[in-house]
Amino acid sequence: MIPYKHEPLTDFSNEENRRAYEQGFSIVKEYLGQEIPLVIGGERIYTEDKMENFNPSNREEIIGYVSKATQEHAEKAMQVAQETFETWRKVKPEVRADILFRAAAIARRRKFELSALLSKEAGKPWPEADADVAEGIDFLEYYGRQMIAMKDGVPVAQRPGEDNRFSYIPLGVGVVISPWNFAFAIMAGTAVAAAVTGNTVLLKP
Repeated sequence: MIPYKHEPLTDFSNEENRRAYEQGFSIVKEYLGQEIPLVIGGERIYTEDKMENFNPSNREEIIGYVSKATQEHAEKAMQVAQETFETWRKVKPEVRADILFRAAAIARRRKFELSALLSKEAGKPWPEADADVAEGIDFLEYYGRQMIAMKDGVPVAQRPGEDNRFSYIPLGVGVVISPWNFAFAIMAGTAVAAAVTGNTVLLKP
């Protein structure tokens, strides 16, 4: 595994990077205005009650229609998360970390698309959107490495006849309600920090 390093920010004085960002807008345009479901236990659930999500810098542009969860949906999600926790907590830390590394690789490949989406959904200027995505990639890469570093606990002092151990254990279900101002980075960072350490997460971005 290569040492951790920050995801580089994009140099927009480079014409090729500007074209790539414009291409990101073209990709995003293809799926604007869709209905966005809840996802509970892998099941996509569309509800009649939806929230209209629009571009804050152009209120005429609809980003999508997001299904709203009821109390029953939230309860079902909690039950699924609790059940899943019993198996996820036993998955090897290296495997959990590898999922983060693979997610980072996907985000890196789709960086201009994700940045363009942030420009649309959060009204972010190009450099700010780019930095948001880069920070999200940083969280994925860094937290994966931290999990591998802490998987065996830490050394503790021993007295004759003792076998003392210090280890970390998953605690259960976490609830993440991430803020709007870093729609990718803070959402990713808070959710994957819990998930990579063996917990399950209810995510409401």
